[in-house]
Order: sequence, then C-alpha cells, then structure tokens
Amino acid sequence: MKETVLITGASSGIGLELAKCFAADKSNLILVARNTAAMETLATELRSKHEIEIHIITADLARPESPQKIHDELKGRGLTVDVLVNNAGFGLHGSFAGLPLLRQLEIIQVNVAALVALTGLFVPGMIERKRGGVLNVGSVAGFFAGPNMAVYYASKAFVLSFSEALHEELRGTGVSVTNICPGPTESNFSATARGYHIRKKSAGKMSAAVVAQIGYADFRGDKCLSVTGWKNKLLTGIGTTLLPRSVARKLIKKYNKLKK
Repeated sequence: MKETVLITGASSGIGLELAKCFAADKSNLILVARNTAAMETLATELRSKHEIEIHIITADLARPESPQKIHDELKGRGLTVDVLVNNAGFGLHGSFAGLPLLRQLEIIQVNVAALVALTGLFVPGMIERKRGGVLNVGSVAGFFAGPNMAVYYASKAFVLSFSEALHEELRGTGVSVTNICPGPTESNFSATARGYHIRKKSAGKMSAAVVAQIGYADFRGDKCLSVTGWKNKLLTGIGTTLLPRSVARKLIKKYNKLKK
C-alpha cells in the first residue's frame, strides 16, 4: 500500500525537492502552499514521471485557522496522511525593534504554531495505525541565538527541541521523527528574509536538492537530527560544545550584520 505524504511549503526550495524525493519512491503526495500555479506545475511533472496521485491544497499557514482547515478538507476527501513534512517557514533580517511586530508574529505562527498544530492533528492517527513519520525542516540557526534575526533563530530552536522530544516520545510506536537542519540554502528564503534589510556578509549555499536528498535519506534511516553538509556539522559541533554561548552569539551577530 502506497504511503501518502503531506508537504507544506511545497511550491519551491527544499519543499519542492522533498516532494521529488518522495515521488521517486512512489509515495502519493499532498502539496500545500500559497502558490497554486507552482504546485500544479510540479504535480503535472511528478504525476507524469512517477504515476502517483497528487492532491493540491492552497493555504496560508500564517492564518491560525489553516491547519484545522487542511485537516478537515483531507478528512472530507477521505485521505489519510502517513507522513507529515513540516517544511513551510520564513525569517526576516533586521533588529527585533526595527522590524514590524505583526510580521514577526507571523514567523512564529508559520514556523512554530502551524507546525505544532499539524503535528498534533495528524500524529495521533499515525500512532493508532502504528506507522508513519514526521519530517520537520529546521535550521542550523536552531542551535544558536541570532541577533538581527532573533525571532527566526528562536523559532528554529523550538523546532529542534520539539523534534528531539517527539523522536524519543514516539520511539517504539512505529512513528519516526526527523529534524533536517540545513545551513544557507539556495531557495526563496533569502528573498523573503531580505525584504527589509540585507545581510552584509554572504555565505556559500548548498542546493535545495542536495539538502533534500540528505534529509530524506536520514528520515528513511530514522535519524533524529540531519545536519546537512560537513561545514554545518562542524559549525554546530564547535559552536555548541567548544564556544561559550556569549562568544557564539557575538559571532552570529557579526555574521548577521546588516548593510546600511
């Protein structure tokens, strides 16, 4: 029996590439994002290539009611979610006091509240069926405090802690939990984050396809944390074990320094 995988933020970047990974394994897909046209284009490509079922739901996870609406719509269609991929998320560059408060609260709504809500809505069914999985897309940012991206870094710290806790809670239930922790990645993230300010220092980026492939393999291997790339492994290893937090946050502040 084919599994059905729900992927949020599936219209571009890591979400789109994860959809390709699951499709290659013949999983049926439920794509969720705001960009309907992009999802339809992806669905046409993947249906033709892999002969799978793909369902599209247009939703904005910045709206608090969206997770429940998604759940109810799928229930109405008679669809069961076997794997939940919480990929949707965004961040903003700028000082906390200098950025619009409502926009920063939307970061928490998308990156944290919607992720928890969707997990809470779909995981009980997985436990009952004794099979399934949750793949959360976090960030190496979750390992640090992030001056000039304070809310984004804090949101990913929540995802990191939440994912690790669930991984242990669900051990032995047949339901796995993996948190992908990429560093800078080629995607639409930068365009959104830099809508207000531009970071002075640039960094080498991994392709979204490579990040997705690494994360997908680690998810299938039931790995709790998937830090993608040796540079990110080195960064999180040294940054969390050798550097005092007071030093780490000063370095992150320098990295996130904004152009004037």
